[in-house]
Amino acid sequence: MKRILALLASALLVACSPQPRQAEYTLTYASPYPPTHPFSRADIEWMKAVEQASHGRIAFRPYWSGSLLSSDMSMEEIRHGLADIGLITPIYSRGGTHMLRTQAGFYGGIRTLQDQVTVYDCIAAKFPAFGAETAGLHVLAVQGGNFPGVLTRSRPVRSLADLRGLRLRAQTDAIDVMRELGADPVNMPMGDVYSALAKGVIDGVVAPADTIKSLHFAEVAHHFTTLRLSRGAYPARAVSDRTWRRLPPDLQKLLADAKPLWEAALARQVLRAEQAGIAYASHHGVEMIPFPPGEQARFDALYNRFALQQARALSAFGLDGAPVFHEAQRLIGLGQPSCTAPTKPGASHD
Repeated sequence: MKRILALLASALLVACSPQPRQAEYTLTYASPYPPTHPFSRADIEWMKAVEQASHGRIAFRPYWSGSLLSSDMSMEEIRHGLADIGLITPIYSRGGTHMLRTQAGFYGGIRTLQDQVTVYDCIAAKFPAFGAETAGLHVLAVQGGNFPGVLTRSRPVRSLADLRGLRLRAQTDAIDVMRELGADPVNMPMGDVYSALAKGVIDGVVAPADTIKSLHFAEVAHHFTTLRLSRGAYPARAVSDRTWRRLPPDLQKLLADAKPLWEAALARQVLRAEQAGIAYASHHGVEMIPFPPGEQARFDALYNRFALQQARALSAFGLDGAPVFHEAQRLIGLGQPSCTAPTKPGASHD
């Protein structure tokens, strides 16, 4: 009897104890990456910060590793409510993101991840096509990325001339310039690159240094050249409009104000991954080859020439890409990009 009374008293105490406050809004978050990926670590950091700043009114239920969201249809999936918030990849989208995909190649000469984000924010605010392609979404973070170099199996690249004859996996915006330099560029999913390098199907890959470790490329390639392939930022995290309208104004403001926090976390994580890749290379037989500044300048000029051609080709989709390209280049030319910097008189926007 005493034991029963003790159990009843214990149960009564539990019932009367203050219970954890239940969140007013539990939002699903989805990503195609596992929780250990650098992107996901930044996502987790952001989620914890928002939960704390909301004083428990917002909670997140994450879904990782593509269990809820795909890479090539993520924008549509979030628009239709498959997840409240998620990682979006307009540069891989199957359609409807012609400007977002192409503008990522307009950043020749860009120097830092922060500059990538600043330039994107400026041109996105100025040109309506950006908003049209993200309709139905509210962008919560813009993401830059580490600059790709050239990783090769057995032939080191010490000048632009050394690219001739190499069969390289390259991203879309780099294919034209690589072909012009005599390489044989191919496009394939990054997940297939390790096998292709191991079998000699390709001679190398255009990729950032973090892949030396993260994708185990040190096992199948032995030379990394720091030829900088400029890349741009793109909207990378978004909440659906239907979820946004469900939130009260103060929580909408909280999510909007947390944009710099998420972007800073992403920058820290990708830079940390790059440093880990470089350190890994030095202990695993990968030669790190600096690229001559003069050769880099030649490459940047050629890269921009083809970027302008790609900008003009957007006219096939009813888009005027040349002004976007010129504005991106104007901002990069400032050294410290700023949306408030005036255009110099007589600047060409042909």
